[in-house]
Amino acid sequence: MLGTIFMLALRSIRRHLMRSFLTILGIVIGVGAVVTMVTLGKATTAAVQEQIAALGTNILQIRPGQGFGRGAGGPAPQNFKPADVTAIQQQIGGVVAVAPQAQTSATAIYEGANWSTTVNGTTNAYFQVQPWPLKSGRTFSTAEEKAGKAVCIIGSTVEENLFRNTDALDKRFRIGGISCDVIGTLTTRGQAGFGGDQDDVVIMPIKTVQRRFTGSTDIRMILVSVDQDYSTSRVQASLTSLLRERRHITSDEEDDFNIFDTKQISDTLTGTTTLLTRIVAAVAAISLVVGGIGIMNIMLVSVTERTREIGIRLAIGAVANEVLMQFLVEAVVLSCLGGVIGLLLAQLVIVVATPLMQVPWTFDPEINLFAFLISAAIGVVFGYFPARRAAGLNPIDALRHE
Repeated sequence: MLGTIFMLALRSIRRHLMRSFLTILGIVIGVGAVVTMVTLGKATTAAVQEQIAALGTNILQIRPGQGFGRGAGGPAPQNFKPADVTAIQQQIGGVVAVAPQAQTSATAIYEGANWSTTVNGTTNAYFQVQPWPLKSGRTFSTAEEKAGKAVCIIGSTVEENLFRNTDALDKRFRIGGISCDVIGTLTTRGQAGFGGDQDDVVIMPIKTVQRRFTGSTDIRMILVSVDQDYSTSRVQASLTSLLRERRHITSDEEDDFNIFDTKQISDTLTGTTTLLTRIVAAVAAISLVVGGIGIMNIMLVSVTERTREIGIRLAIGAVANEVLMQFLVEAVVLSCLGGVIGLLLAQLVIVVATPLMQVPWTFDPEINLFAFLISAAIGVVFGYFPARRAAGLNPIDALRHE
């Protein structure tokens, strides 16, 4: 019986293909939009978490100023000094490594090719703090750090654009007016969590950058690696107390520096992207309701068009439940068909969008199954009223219908 009803539903849909397609269009758009938004949202969240994880775990970033960059109209934030780094190493418990950084921009030149990049002056502790392995070569020697030698380790973007994909190890190029020997190359890291290319960097000993580029001993940022057995929040509190004391900040004054925990940054960004994904998915789900209303409307029209057919069925012995089931199955088949087309459309959009957004492609079986079940439920909910109306027709009145 159910198989016969299903075949009758398919025959009715095939009889009006264009109308059936327009009927399920809302379901197609709704399912496709929900699956696409949720999948891309999760992929974006995963990409953000991966980029933040590339900064390292249990790492505290210390920057001058009350936030990223200067406050509008305020004085320039006071940079840190080498003595601050020494104090952190000697006076704060739970610190594994401390990496000072002095950054600037410069143009690198090699055999007629030039490339504008970021010069990052630091120490070997940087590679202990940051999980960034070398592709080839070595890190700085103790003598090179102390003497401020013109040696460098370059990122893959600099290697690709300056050396034209040739091996840059042991090559010499000019950057910012000085000659620099390449002693190492870095593995590819990708886009940064806050935008920008992490691989577009030339890393040099901090004394070299301070003497040859910035002309001062100022330190722009300090990276602190915290022991896994210690709480980063407690270490952060200790750092705050120490720096306030060293920078002579009174109790009624605000900090003129900021300390960021990479885990807190990751949690904040993940929470934000998750919330935005849910909001967008909820807006897209409105199309499902619109699609359900469209199905109900067309099914009511179909009941009116087939009134005599319903009357004949009832007159020759069909019971009301059979008529109700026929129209209900027809509505469910329409909505499920729309759900399948919507899922296929969503996967096509996801495959095209992920490389453009530079996020990993993922397939979430849960959201796909959930969207399909919702489309089937919409067919039941919005198809029941027309089906009930068809089953409740009087056979005599239905046969008289013109």
